[in-house]
Amino acid sequence: MDKHGLASFLRSRRERLQPEDVGLPAGTRRRTPGLRREEVAVLAHISTEYYVRLEQGRAPRPSAEVLVGIAGALLLTDEESDHLHMLAGTAPLRTALHRRDVRPSIVALLGRMPQTAGFVMSAIFEVLAWNDLAAALLEDFGELGPAERNLARRAFLTDDAAPLYGISDGAEFRHHVVARLRLAATRYPSDPTVAGLIEDLREGSAQFARLWDQHDVAAAPTLRKSLQHPVVGKITVDCDSLELAERDQHLVLYSAPAGSADAEALALLQVLGSDAAGLSETS
Repeated sequence: MDKHGLASFLRSRRERLQPEDVGLPAGTRRRTPGLRREEVAVLAHISTEYYVRLEQGRAPRPSAEVLVGIAGALLLTDEESDHLHMLAGTAPLRTALHRRDVRPSIVALLGRMPQTAGFVMSAIFEVLAWNDLAAALLEDFGELGPAERNLARRAFLTDDAAPLYGISDGAEFRHHVVARLRLAATRYPSDPTVAGLIEDLREGSAQFARLWDQHDVAAAPTLRKSLQHPVVGKITVDCDSLELAERDQHLVLYSAPAGSADAEALALLQVLGSDAAGLSETS
């Protein structure tokens, strides 16, 4: 049970709610944002004293039934509810270390996809495998060290203000990174690589630290991305992220509708290969 993490998460979820969100009257002016602790306790059908102790990090491990009640009272999403259970130690954790080995069949699949840029990403945004078109569209990852292939580091710790690989939705991507890393930290509490990455990001990026303290564990997926490439110019692609659940990895695919100008641009990059990689400094 992560008492400190559980307490912080409960406070952050309570403070984002207003009485009218849960069917309560607004009443008199409130000194602090969000619901009162006693209101959450009533909605969750538990004692106020016990809920207060949970937010103070002083309570014993809550039962699954109590967590269900709290999740309902705080209007948690499925992902937030899963996170709540993992913080409380009532859900099974994954293996102690996050996996970096990519299934050979997935690596082979990457090489058999025409005009689709694809790469495999770990639970903490390490690019583990990629095809030639991904190298041409984004960067030749083979020329980079492991730390440089981490998209979370690239998003928050780069010296310049240029969008990540010229992608226009940098703000949304950074929010997604933080939300996914919080889940990874809960799944792999003893993995030094996960802890080290988060520590580096918190120390090196005020923006990451601010987003981290919001305790969000879900972000809306981006289904389309626009990139600025030095050879083919602006290109808009469909973005599909397929979960490889048994290894907690994602297969990310960038493609374009057949016959479109964007598909023609991808085809050109397929011919040019990784020599065309490296995006311009402005989007």
